[in-house]
Amino acid sequence: MIYTVTLNPSLDYVMDVENFCVGSVNRSGKETVMPGGKGINVSLMLGELGYQTQALGFLAGFTGDEIRRLLSERGLPSDFLFLENGFSRINVKLKSGEETEINGSGPFVSETDSDALLHQLEERLREGDVLVLSGSVPRSLSASVYVDITRLCAEKNVRIAADVSGQVLWELLPYRPFLVKPNHHELGELFGVRVETVDEAAFYARKIQTAGAENVLVSLAEKGAVLVTENAEYYADAPSGEVKNSVGAGDSAVAGFLAGWLREKNAERALAVAVAAGSATAFSESIAEGETVASLFSAVKITRIS
Repeated sequence: MIYTVTLNPSLDYVMDVENFCVGSVNRSGKETVMPGGKGINVSLMLGELGYQTQALGFLAGFTGDEIRRLLSERGLPSDFLFLENGFSRINVKLKSGEETEINGSGPFVSETDSDALLHQLEERLREGDVLVLSGSVPRSLSASVYVDITRLCAEKNVRIAADVSGQVLWELLPYRPFLVKPNHHELGELFGVRVETVDEAAFYARKIQTAGAENVLVSLAEKGAVLVTENAEYYADAPSGEVKNSVGAGDSAVAGFLAGWLREKNAERALAVAVAAGSATAFSESIAEGETVASLFSAVKITRIS
């Protein structure tokens, strides 16, 4: 089973506003409400690629009820822990030439709630499962909750895919995560440098791989992605297309990598599916459909760097 953990899910309220003007009354031409959160996005894309997942984490209040309803409507199995107080956050995505985001803070999550999630995972996880950790940690919790979950997975021989950044990423590496996926900005911040080229991405990704990660996938936006494994380094160029949406593209790449790897246990195929899935979502209004991913797969060219 593949599990995704989203500690701070959201309702994403997407508004298309032509010629947005600060300080004036603006009217949207189109509005969409959808479930949000990085782990949820991974689950949605994996569903499009033919893999069943179960989405876990925390929900609260009337927005939590709506997130749960929307996920059920889309056929996504979930078993979120429902908090007694507060409400799940609402993130406003304003599209007007450029994308502007205003993200809510989310409900208070206590250490008792965190312990309940760990207990749920302890009861549910089995050897050979995959667990995806991604997204922000509620302000009321320490980021060490990700370390606690990763340690539990290591004890149970559960593969971890982590889309986290900063110090938290370093703290996960001793537990040998199966996949980590920084983008080139996050990779640069880890080492105090700017990462702009394929060679630079491969160089610094190798340092993370050597420190403990089995696979390091670095997204380079429109330039494609670099994958560093234990035995090789690969570059995949990105298909061309009109970018309509940046939300969920990285999450789709994580899902694509897992889907590609689970199908054939082949790193090159996993990289190709990752780039196709990430690009497909970037070219769509929301998480892309599986048919769109399939249509882009053949356009992804893989080059072995070393």
